[in-house]
Amino acid sequence: MTDLFDFMIQRQETIITSIQAHTSMVLTALSISVTLGLVLGYLITYNKAAAKTVIYICGILMTIPSLALFVFLIPFFGIGAKPATVGLVIYTLLPIVRNVYVGLTNIDPAVISAARGMGMREGAITLKIKMPLALPVVFAGIRTAVVLGIGLGAIAAYIGAGGLGVFIFQGINRGNDHMVLTGALLISLLTVIIDRILYMIQRRTERMVR
Repeated sequence: MTDLFDFMIQRQETIITSIQAHTSMVLTALSISVTLGLVLGYLITYNKAAAKTVIYICGILMTIPSLALFVFLIPFFGIGAKPATVGLVIYTLLPIVRNVYVGLTNIDPAVISAARGMGMREGAITLKIKMPLALPVVFAGIRTAVVLGIGLGAIAAYIGAGGLGVFIFQGINRGNDHMVLTGALLISLLTVIIDRILYMIQRRTERMVR
């Protein structure tokens, strides 16, 4: 263990750069997938057939092996961060779309009817009634997507996207256990930290909308 810490201290500049690259790549992809997921999840609440189709397609895309998907995107986006970002968006869409849809459709119809009876418009009902009630389920989907994104971001290093996955792949190729463990530990730590931050944001947001 001491040797591992010595290894990490010796390469602290590289580690910091890799953490920044990994975080930037994942957050960029998640900002896109969260936006798309919220819009799609909301729109499909008005059409059950469309909901089944969209969720089914997102599920199918998620079953494609991650490395195969990243490689498949190379001819269209080249090597590096672009195909990795697109791949991460595709992989993280399902939990967001599904949870937005489930959260909004499981609201008690009586609550919505009461809001309409009071003269509230659909936009106001969505912002003031539906979204606050669906917030815990929506945030659960986003947090799941974050965990997926950070983990899959490591595989993106294989196509030159950089990030913490570089330590794992280079460590395997060189037979260097310290490099592999460094990459794995930092990815796990990053996942826990960001998930905790999202949890605190969720709690604060829920208190604000009550």
